[in-house]
Amino acid sequence: MNWTETGRTALDAIRTRRMRSALTMLGILIGIAAVMLTVGLGEGASAQVKDQISSLGSNLLIVTPGSSTTTGGIRGGRGSASTLTERDAAALADRTTAPDIAAVAPVSTSQTSLVNGSTNWTTNVVGTTPSWLSVRARSVAEGRFFTQAELDSGSPVAVLGATTADELFTTGSPIGRSITMNGSTFTVIGVLNTVGASTTSDEDDQAVVPQTAFANRVSTSGTPNAVSTIYLEATSQDTLSAAYQEANSSLLALHGLTAASTADFTINSQQSLLATVTSTSKTLTVLLGGIAAVSLLVGGIGVMNIMLVSVTERIREIGLRKALGATPRVIRRQFLVEASMLGFAGGIAGLGVGAVGSRALERALNQPVTISGPAAAGALVVALVIGIVAGVYPAGRAARLAPIEALRSE
Repeated sequence: MNWTETGRTALDAIRTRRMRSALTMLGILIGIAAVMLTVGLGEGASAQVKDQISSLGSNLLIVTPGSSTTTGGIRGGRGSASTLTERDAAALADRTTAPDIAAVAPVSTSQTSLVNGSTNWTTNVVGTTPSWLSVRARSVAEGRFFTQAELDSGSPVAVLGATTADELFTTGSPIGRSITMNGSTFTVIGVLNTVGASTTSDEDDQAVVPQTAFANRVSTSGTPNAVSTIYLEATSQDTLSAAYQEANSSLLALHGLTAASTADFTINSQQSLLATVTSTSKTLTVLLGGIAAVSLLVGGIGVMNIMLVSVTERIREIGLRKALGATPRVIRRQFLVEASMLGFAGGIAGLGVGAVGSRALERALNQPVTISGPAAAGALVVALVIGIVAGVYPAGRAARLAPIEALRSE
């Protein structure tokens, strides 16, 4: 019996037992679809977070203050102190001491209510410098960003995020119109392009004003020159490490510190954030994939069970084939091909269900699900291997049957 005849015989056996074959393939189908969806969900979430981190800016370093300690000895969390100032930002912007830092954007923030007539909206007000636009890789959709002259003079101008503009101005363009924040009137001169949410906040829901105007008109802090974050842009990806060292050394010297262990600030890079996110995402993806893979194992056991039942039911057929000259190798091959077909068909069906399910899952969770070609091909190979492995023992058992005993059985 050649391979063509073997395949035809296997298909006939599968069609003869349609319901049993369908239920067998169902186990493989569920396992493949579950693995595809869980891994795809993990990879999609990882890609989304990476995009959010990348949207913070290119070649970015983020400097945050250290922790505060109250008079009662209670320590606040990292970033709760006011250890960074505009003086630190100015020193980091000096190319003679930090030649690998291309731009610096100090940031002060405050949750403030913005008012336009009878409409109000509480949002994050950001006080910064004109370099914020390039350092944070943002752009203006309408109007313009404020200038260095407006920063120097403390002009009450504001650039709104897309969400903030929509909430405050339901009709017409906001450009040239006035809003009130903390009792002071600001003129809207621009609206930022939308970028969506980052890992910490909605980047489209904010108002950006000159640092000087923020300190004089918005800030309620007792230290108006303090900044909550300093964003640094390295000259290139290759100089990011050098920029980190320059920033660290400069800030230690400015703060009168001699050891890095006593630093009252923290510097994070995109690489460290991406490494953390990637490591966490991989761990979760492997965990979810491992859980889903259990269903594949159950599907493989189902294939083996059906093939064993098939051997028991077809003892007389096996005996007749052997009596007519079929060798144990031919018998073994026939049952292996049947098991392989069941696994392969279940895998194909699982890929289809996984593809359809990924689209449904994206809409239901509003979360990207990434189904890659290599992953789909790998899942199909796994399904085929499961079918082959699950059919080895039943095929061997069928091949070992003695023709006389097989023909005698009822």
